[in-house]
Amino acid sequence: MLKVEEQQPVEFSSTLLSEADEIIKRYPKGKHKSALLPILHLVQAELGWTSVPAMDKVAEILNIEPIEVYEVASFYSMYFLQPKGKYVLEVCRTGPCCLVGAEKIMNHIEAKLGVKEGEVTKDGLFSWRGVECLAACGYGPVLQIGPEYTFYENLTPQSVDTLIDDLRKK
Repeated sequence: MLKVEEQQPVEFSSTLLSEADEIIKRYPKGKHKSALLPILHLVQAELGWTSVPAMDKVAEILNIEPIEVYEVASFYSMYFLQPKGKYVLEVCRTGPCCLVGAEKIMNHIEAKLGVKEGEVTKDGLFSWRGVECLAACGYGPVLQIGPEYTFYENLTPQSVDTLIDDLRKK
């Protein structure tokens, strides 16, 4: 993981800046902070994740304090605060899924990929993390794989191996 002091300042594309401006115009004067979530989505789509320098730039665009951006980006699991793999395996880690083996699945993914939660495989293809409820409690353990966010239910170590192997072949 990059240390904050090692992260370089970012420049957003003119397209992103134009789209951000359009988003800001949707909100009444003085309510521009409401544009924060959609602008963070734009940033992540362009850069792949929301680094501290990127969040600082968003704060500058919205004329708000950087901490206001950090608070939002760190609250929502849809924003990545460190680099991620091409495929992100997100395993539900809430009670119902843990009762039927989610922790076993997370341990298996860590062993299969050879990376800890939040890390990226050397080939850049995979990262994984535990997330809050994926709303499939009756079908656990479940995971979703981004960037398309396809759901997989009733997981076993063997079905996870098949998913990972199939993604490697793409």
